[in-house]
Amino acid sequence: MPTSVVIGLSAVVVAICDGEAVVLTVRPPGQELQGLPFGPFDPEGHRTFELALRAFVREQTRFDPGYVEQLYTFGDKGRDAPLADMGAGAARVISVGYLGLAPAALDSHSAASGWQPWTRFFPYEDWREGRPAALGVIETALRTWATTPDRLARARLLFALDGAPWNEERVLERYELLYEAGLVHEAARDRGEVQPATLPPAGEPMISDHRRILATALSRLRGKLKYRPVVFELMPEAFTLSALQRAVEAIAGVPLHKQNFRRALERAELVEGLGRMDAETGGRPAELFRFRREILAARPVSGLSLPLLRD
Repeated sequence: MPTSVVIGLSAVVVAICDGEAVVLTVRPPGQELQGLPFGPFDPEGHRTFELALRAFVREQTRFDPGYVEQLYTFGDKGRDAPLADMGAGAARVISVGYLGLAPAALDSHSAASGWQPWTRFFPYEDWREGRPAALGVIETALRTWATTPDRLARARLLFALDGAPWNEERVLERYELLYEAGLVHEAARDRGEVQPATLPPAGEPMISDHRRILATALSRLRGKLKYRPVVFELMPEAFTLSALQRAVEAIAGVPLHKQNFRRALERAELVEGLGRMDAETGGRPAELFRFRREILAARPVSGLSLPLLRD
């Protein structure tokens, strides 16, 4: 008898809260772990994937997502699919992931959902204060696992070992290497194995393959920062340049050079001053700016330069 297929929809909704990048999560009934808003697509009741996804997010979190784009399709066999209690039974679940960006992390007023910093799930991805402490333990575990030249080369490249440069966009590849090495909770769970007595501090696990979907979204968003002005979908109508830089750093996970960042903004002509000051910065009042959204219709627009702050 042919295996039936169920299409699931999962949403990674990102916002900026107090200078930190946060993601909207849910805790399904009976689950200890958090996950992303998700649900099964009904070909009879749902007109489009996106409309169905928006409905799931609203129902589960009471939050209405703004900007949404399709991310990727996930269909690995053997994962702990979360739709068994939603009519999928023993069906093969294919998940279509979406990335959503919100200008504010509004309270969902739902006990089963909330906003969590992405660093909770990927602590080793945050280099804003220097090399993350979690990487020391992860490096030791990776070197123990990397018993072949190929494994060691991949670990060096992805995790910036032995002086290799850090590439902030390779979030998904790093998570998948940790999964392959059995260094994240989801690996033993999906393989039906006993959890190791200890694991390196590689972040909090999530239901199903939701952490992989989240890693995919973070990789996509970090890359898009450089070729599309998507960060402005995360900003309010009026913002300071310091707030904009903190938002970019929170997504990219790296510190930026303040003067060079502002020079790049000026060259790109993406923002303009509003002629008024923000007195709520806690210090010297700073000028408020807006995104010149009208230029999107006038000419091709690239993203933001990420001039790194060097030690």
